[in-house]
Amino acid sequence: MPDEVDTAPQRTRNRWGEGDRLRVEILAGASRLLSELGGEDGLTIRGVARAVGIAPASIYQHFSDRAALVQGLLDYEYGRLKTLMQEADDSLPAADVVGRAHAEIYAYCDFAQANPGHYRLMLSLGRGVRRPGPGEAPAGPLMDVIEMLAAALGRCDEAGYKLRVPNVRAAVLVFVGVHGRVALLHSNPSDESAKALRPFVDELFSLVFV
Repeated sequence: MPDEVDTAPQRTRNRWGEGDRLRVEILAGASRLLSELGGEDGLTIRGVARAVGIAPASIYQHFSDRAALVQGLLDYEYGRLKTLMQEADDSLPAADVVGRAHAEIYAYCDFAQANPGHYRLMLSLGRGVRRPGPGEAPAGPLMDVIEMLAAALGRCDEAGYKLRVPNVRAAVLVFVGVHGRVALLHSNPSDESAKALRPFVDELFSLVFV
């Protein structure tokens, strides 16, 4: 039987010192593959290598094993999400503090709807949040997202749009509500549910303001 033909796309070899570029290409390839798979269960070192057009050994130069690759992908996807949220915030005038807060969470919802597999990976139990030790505040990329929203709500409060609770608490309340709504949408998708997401966000925001 003839050897199996590898149909991976051929990739131009990086020049010396371009290792960081390869790492980003690996993560971008893993992200594309995750979109095709719809979940992380089928995400393998060999599959990612094929998607990028490199040998599996090249991935091991940057990620020690599959768990390290998945963690790298997790950080990569949170980076994409935070960039989209910041761009949405920056797209509106600085004085429109309420609009900017809405824009951030709209961008969050758009990302979750467009990337259900990525979103499930990012929000799965125990991921995105680290607890350094007893009595210490949780940290991690998910907390960075909540802190972005807290800062946006804090600007609203300072501008005279008073919050019912402190801005960090308000951000947690909004996040938990939106995450629950997105999870319901993912478990039972429909055009009606998708269209109702932004009105739900607007109603949720109205509850945290006086």
